[in-house]
Amino acid sequence: MSDTRTHLHAVLTDLADLVGTVHDDEWRAPTPCTEFDVSALVDHVTGWSTTFAAGYADPEGRAPSGPTPVEGDRDAAIRAAADRLDAALAGGAAARPLFLGEAAMPGKMALSMILWEYQVHGWDLATALGRPWDPDEEGLKASLEFAPMLLTEDYQGEGKIFAPRVPVPDSAPPMDRLVAMSGRAPR
Repeated sequence: MSDTRTHLHAVLTDLADLVGTVHDDEWRAPTPCTEFDVSALVDHVTGWSTTFAAGYADPEGRAPSGPTPVEGDRDAAIRAAADRLDAALAGGAAARPLFLGEAAMPGKMALSMILWEYQVHGWDLATALGRPWDPDEEGLKASLEFAPMLLTEDYQGEGKIFAPRVPVPDSAPPMDRLVAMSGRAPR
């Protein structure tokens, strides 16, 4: 868990840095996550990072059931969520379930899901902006092991929540394999 915690804090910090680079003329640019332009994607990652942090920080693991609206400086909000989440995890919060509304998920499993989501959404944003995105390879490998548990036929394919997998060679870099598994063309 401490490795996942470390990887997640780094990914969120890098994501906050990336959000801080968005220029005024880039907010409406499309992203590889086709349901979001840059502005909507930043709202999504900011709102959910704040929600996840609140849930892990809550003594009973209860988070709001949806993304928390964030006004103002979104890169600062992501940094604050990263720090709050990291402090809660340091205190053992991943040992209890995380509740989003009444739905619960084991804390460690939710943490792996959050890491995967932010690695991929970071790539979405970096790709849309033409900026680099280079999460730690060990964290990517952990997500490559975890993501197939979520990306099943029930949830992935035409007309489903996740786009179909994109074929890539087994020798492709871990980030390329992860985004391809998540339904995006890496290049």
